[in-house]
Amino acid sequence: MKKSMTRVISISSIILFSIILVIIPSNAYAEGINVKSFALEETAIIQVTNNSNENIKSFKIWAGSDYNFKSFKTEKGWVGEKTPLGVIIFKSSEDIKPGESVKFGIKTDKANSGINWKALDKTGEQMDIGKILSKEIPKVSTSETGIFTEPTFRIIPENPNIGSSIRVTGDGFGASQELDVYINTKKIGNFVTDSNGHFITTMKIPSDQNKGSVNMKIKDKSGGEQKISLIIGSISDEIPESEKFKLVIQDYPDTIQIGDFLDIFGTAQPNDTITLKISDSDGSLINSGTEESDYLGNWKFEQSVKIPFDTIVGKYSITISDDDDDIIRNLLINSDKTITITPSNSKFNKGEIMKFSGTALPNKIIEISIKEPAGAKIFSEDILVNESGFVEFEYQTEQKSIKGTYTIVATQEKNKELIFVGLEQQPVIPLLLELDKVNYKTEDNIKIVFSGKALDVIKLRIIDPQNNRVGEIIPITLQTNNRGIYEIDLNDYASGVYSAVVSKGSEQDTKIFTVGLQTGAGTIEIHTTKSTYLAGDSMVLLGDATKNSIMVISLMDPDGKIIRDKNTFSDNNGRISDNSFKIPEDAKQGTWKIMVRSGSSSDSIEFEVLSIIDEGMTVSILEGLEIDSETQTITIQVSGAQQNVGVKIITSDGEVVDSFSTLASSQGNINLPWSIPDNIEPGTYTIDVTDAFANTQIIFEIL
Repeated sequence: MKKSMTRVISISSIILFSIILVIIPSNAYAEGINVKSFALEETAIIQVTNNSNENIKSFKIWAGSDYNFKSFKTEKGWVGEKTPLGVIIFKSSEDIKPGESVKFGIKTDKANSGINWKALDKTGEQMDIGKILSKEIPKVSTSETGIFTEPTFRIIPENPNIGSSIRVTGDGFGASQELDVYINTKKIGNFVTDSNGHFITTMKIPSDQNKGSVNMKIKDKSGGEQKISLIIGSISDEIPESEKFKLVIQDYPDTIQIGDFLDIFGTAQPNDTITLKISDSDGSLINSGTEESDYLGNWKFEQSVKIPFDTIVGKYSITISDDDDDIIRNLLINSDKTITITPSNSKFNKGEIMKFSGTALPNKIIEISIKEPAGAKIFSEDILVNESGFVEFEYQTEQKSIKGTYTIVATQEKNKELIFVGLEQQPVIPLLLELDKVNYKTEDNIKIVFSGKALDVIKLRIIDPQNNRVGEIIPITLQTNNRGIYEIDLNDYASGVYSAVVSKGSEQDTKIFTVGLQTGAGTIEIHTTKSTYLAGDSMVLLGDATKNSIMVISLMDPDGKIIRDKNTFSDNNGRISDNSFKIPEDAKQGTWKIMVRSGSSSDSIEFEVLSIIDEGMTVSILEGLEIDSETQTITIQVSGAQQNVGVKIITSDGEVVDSFSTLASSQGNINLPWSIPDNIEPGTYTIDVTDAFANTQIIFEIL
């Protein structure tokens, strides 16, 4: 039996708060870390050049809110790892030493709007951080000047004063070319472009420069030049302190919900540099960035900031600064959802591990179930969320996994959330409904959670025990996050079993719930379809009880500890049927128990749980270990077999009822149907399987 899922629960006092901003530090290309990105549609090449005095040990990138990383490539000797939060971490045993460069390739699901990055030293400390806007791969010009490819440059600020420092930045120049900078005929500096013809450098207006209109020129060694006109002022032309524009940040809500957008903008001195810093409640810097005010003093960060769903709720501070002033504003990030779970990707390939992370109520059990595209539950697990409230889990897909949209249902107490991911395709949000519980009292409200296409109008109707519609059809408009919630007062509902049905066009989903049912006082009889299970196996529980009775199913380990409780009910015929229980992956080997209780009545059944066998040959029966005499065929499944395999069916007295041989597949598997003879006697039988290297057996019963 293969393990299909592992879980990791970790405590962390520092959580990545991945608000994406336009971040271009002033030293990104000067005396720090030089990062460039050139893109062609969804593919981008990132070049990192170390212009600092320290070695770069690792390099991180993360996406904006409008696109996702699909894949990446590294140079030889480097490895990349994508975290559950979508951050790609590049590492190597060889550091990027001062003066050295390295390139990484990435592919996104659509053209990127800028790639966020962070460089770290050997101690894990941040060396530099920024956001690089991808430029299209330049088309080389046939200009007779030889060095220029549609060159442009500008200075910051646009109208400097005598003796002031300026930044000069440009693109489209010749690769690795030495260029000189002139004011009119006077040379004030020189520099060398990078391999892509880009540069950013710092210079100073000479103190003996005359004020007024001048030409600034950039010349190559062959005499080609580019120029712009500007006006240089004197120190006495500076704006008096009383007339300066004060730094102002536009008001924004003091509290914002996860998933909402936040615009950060305001006014300042014209052509000034504005710095933004975001810190958590401990004062630790989470993110930072810079922006420039325009000639009127207006500034705004390039795009609205979406608060990601994996953001930890709590208090944060936003600091806006210029050269003279600091403004500190508090921000409370809240959530109207108790459970927030996000996948590491929206789309996975067969054989990949689906990774999920998020937050939930601390110190409480959260139930995770995964349904394949056809709706069958393929995984369920109960996870105890520890005091951090942070939870991670994984699901291993296989090559035989079904292509399509997978639904992850996370349930904790009365809270329920739906998460969707795609296998071999982008997920298509299905029309679904989930109830907060199964059994309700007549004074309760029923809470229904819907999923579907954003802003669709769906129809909800309730069907009573006589298959009649209760009340009018209820129209519900789904929210922009593909989610909807609706509550119904059950005061006027008679006792019985009801159905909640949601539909839109040909799509429909149904869930059953009860109102006002009581616990039963009659006899309960239950049985499982197998007497022996492996860790990770799913279970089918069948039985009979008083009709329309509320009951509780409990799964207990060999120490008598209740692993899971579930509320359910018997139907109109008194039947009990449940397939939602699963033996935990880390189950202790021994005798386990299932107990069903309703009022003073109860019944229980014991079964054996074996540890998962990672190597060697195993055998199981597809249809279960207790086979009704009317069942004509069972399927014998063998894994880990080699070469020719012999199978025998043996009675408790050692008599061979049937025997046959077959070849194992290249993966070591056998699926062998066996027809049960009509004249076979009820009793205990053994399936004995032997290959060239091993022998294994399984016992089953025919009633």
